[in-house]
Amino acid sequence: MRLKSKRIIVTGGASGIGSAICSIFASEGAKIVIADIDGNGAQNTASLINKDNEKALAVCSDISSEKSVKILIQKSVEFLGGIDILINDAAAFIFGSVEEITKSDWEKVFGVNVIGSSNMIKYALPYLKKSHNSSIVNIASVSSFIAQPSFIPYNASKGALLQLTRCLALDLAKYDIRVNAVSPGAIYTPATERHIEFEGVDRDEFLKSVAETSFLKRLGKPEEVAKAALFLASDEASFITGTQLVVDGGATV
Repeated sequence: MRLKSKRIIVTGGASGIGSAICSIFASEGAKIVIADIDGNGAQNTASLINKDNEKALAVCSDISSEKSVKILIQKSVEFLGGIDILINDAAAFIFGSVEEITKSDWEKVFGVNVIGSSNMIKYALPYLKKSHNSSIVNIASVSSFIAQPSFIPYNASKGALLQLTRCLALDLAKYDIRVNAVSPGAIYTPATERHIEFEGVDRDEFLKSVAETSFLKRLGKPEEVAKAALFLASDEASFITGTQLVVDGGATV
């Protein structure tokens, strides 16, 4: 029960890593608002958690919109009574070379991955300041700090998110708000299938080749990233801020 009585918002909680975070955090005692542009997916995650008791609320929200974020924060505070922890997992997965990507691609990927996370922090901040030992965890990526072919918009946005994490850790320390990031490597999620479709490659060969890049010779599981986020969010990481925890099976060592 490392998160007993903690009041938490998780963006991108409809599937993949976000859904795993919601489930594991709820099992550790948290009360959670699950935010996602996929409202049905968010409701499915909430329904699974609420089989035990009413600990989760689903809210359909577009974090790239300030208006939508304001509504999300209002609904969250009504349900939770405050905010102790914010997990920014929502992400836009847009790939391509600099010649291929359009202005709208840039606007979408930065609108969600960077501006969206910033919106969440901005409007949650008054409540985080009132909390004791509050924490923000941004789900970045190994794409934040390595180069990958035709990953230009995604990598640029995740690099910005990692730098946002460091700067916020400095700025918010005076309020005793810790800000950290988890940087996953190759984790098998629905986004993996979308990337395979984007690349137009053989699925089995792709998954095998990606698995070979890690020391452990496999893809990670969403639950393994969720447990890293759990550590950083909890009081067990009370003297950790401004850092990233890489969860990639050793692929970027």
